[in-house]
Amino acid sequence: MKNWMTAVAAAALMATAGMASAVDMKMSHVRPQGATIDKELRAFAETVGAATKGQVNIKIFPASALGDYTTVQERISVGAIDMATQPAATAADRRMQISSFPFLANGWKDARKIYGPNGPVRKVMGELYAKQDITMLAAYPVYFGGISLNRAPVNPGDPSKSNGIKVRVPGIKSFQLTGQALGYIPSPIPFSEAFTAIQTGVVEGVIGSGAEGYYASFRDVTKSYIPANTHFEVWYMIVSNQSMAGMSKADQAALQKAAADFEAKRWEVAEQDQGKWEQRLAKELGTNVVQLSDSQLAAMASKVRAEVWPEVLKDVGEDWGKGILSQIGK
Repeated sequence: MKNWMTAVAAAALMATAGMASAVDMKMSHVRPQGATIDKELRAFAETVGAATKGQVNIKIFPASALGDYTTVQERISVGAIDMATQPAATAADRRMQISSFPFLANGWKDARKIYGPNGPVRKVMGELYAKQDITMLAAYPVYFGGISLNRAPVNPGDPSKSNGIKVRVPGIKSFQLTGQALGYIPSPIPFSEAFTAIQTGVVEGVIGSGAEGYYASFRDVTKSYIPANTHFEVWYMIVSNQSMAGMSKADQAALQKAAADFEAKRWEVAEQDQGKWEQRLAKELGTNVVQLSDSQLAAMASKVRAEVWPEVLKDVGEDWGKGILSQIGK
C-alpha cells in the first residue's frame, strides 16, 4: 500500500512539474484582427503549440492592443512582453533606420537578397536587436511602400515639383526626408492618430505604408494610391531573451524552426499578396491606383538617393551605414 501511494505521489509530482514548465506567451502585432498577418500568426501559434506538445502557448494580440510598436519593443527588451511581429522601432537605436532605408531594393528579388536569410540588412538587424536583449526569430516581408491620399494627386510622378500636399509620416527621419524629397509636406504623427488626422483635415494623406496597410487601416480615407516603391516594408518577429530563457532547449529549437518556416512561406507569397491588395483598393473601394512609368519611378529613386541617403547616413553613422550599403552593392 505504501509503495503504491509513493508511486501515485511521484506520478502526481511529475505531472505537476510538466504543467509548471508550460510557457504562456503574448504576441503583439499592429494590424486589425482578421488581417493577413493576424491569420498567419494564429496559424504560427498553432504550429508552435503542436511542435512543443502544448508547452509553448502563444496568444495573439492584434491592433497594437499591448501598446504602440515602439512601446512594445521597449517592453520586450525588459521582458514585460514576450513577442511581437512588427516594424523596427528606431527610437531605441537610430541605426535601425537601415531597415526602412528609402528606395534601397530595386525589386522583390533584390529585396530577398537584402532582407532575407543571410542578407546584410537582416544580419545587422539581428545584431541591433541582440543589443536590446531581444532575439530576432524571422523577417516578415510585407510590401513595397506607396503613398495614400484622401484627394486627387498632384504631379504624382514628378518629384522635381512641390505639390503642396501635407502627409502623415512616421517619426523616422528617413520617411520625413523622403516625403519632402518627393514634393510633399511631411508631418510626423503617431500611427494611432493618423486616421483621425486625415479625417479632420490635419493632413491629406499618408507615407509609410503600402496597399495592404492602407486597406487595413485607412481604406475609408484613401481616394488615391500611388505605388511609388518608397521603401521595402519588412517586419520582424522578435522575442524577449528573458522569455526564451524560460523555455527548454527543445522548445526554443521548435520555436525557431517554426519561425524559419513561417518566414520562408511568406517570401513565396508576399509579391503576389501586394498585387492583390492593390487590386482590392481599386476594385472594392474605387481607389484611383496611379500607374507610374519606369522612368518616373527611376526619377523618384534617384532624387531620394541623392538627397536623402546622405542625411540618413549622418543620422545612423556614415562609416557604419556605408559599410552596410557596400555589402548591398549601393
